[in-house]
Amino acid sequence: MTLHRSRILLAAVVSAMLLAGTPLSARAGEYLLSKGETVYVPVYSNVFTAPKAVPIHLANILVIRNTDLDNPIKLITADYYDTKGTLIKKHYDRAITLAPLETTYVYLSERDQEGGIGANFIVRWQADKEVNAPIIECLMVSTLGRAFVSSGQVIKEKTR
Repeated sequence: MTLHRSRILLAAVVSAMLLAGTPLSARAGEYLLSKGETVYVPVYSNVFTAPKAVPIHLANILVIRNTDLDNPIKLITADYYDTKGTLIKKHYDRAITLAPLETTYVYLSERDQEGGIGANFIVRWQADKEVNAPIIECLMVSTLGRAFVSSGQVIKEKTR
C-alpha cells in the first residue's frame, strides 16, 4: 500500500468515527447489561454513485469491542451472509474470549464482493454473568476516502 493510499484510508477511518455518533442502544443514563445476545450487523460490499449507478467497492471491518471494565465475554460466532441470506463464511471455528476492554475485528477486502449490498454478519456472544453489552459495528471504507459505520442491532433468534 502506498503512503498516499494509507493516508487516505486513515483519513476515511477517522472521518467515519467522528460522523458515527452515539448508537441508539447507548442513550444517556441507560445501562445495557446482558449475559449474551445475537446481533445483526449490516454490511455493504459496495455502494452506487449517482446518477449512473457506478459501484464503489468497499473494504469492510467488523469491529467487536468488549465494553466491560472487569469481565471477559466469549464470541461464539461471526457468520457472514450474502444479500439472499446464504451463509458465505463462518469466521470463528471455536469461541474466542475477549478480555475486559479488548477489541477484535474481521476484515473483508474491497475485492470481496460476494456479499453484495445486502450482506450482513450475525454475531453471537455470551458472558458468565451480566456485563456491559459490547459495541458491534461494521466500518466500511473505500479507496476514494469515503467511509461510514453501521451499528449492530440485537435480534431475537426464535420469533415463533
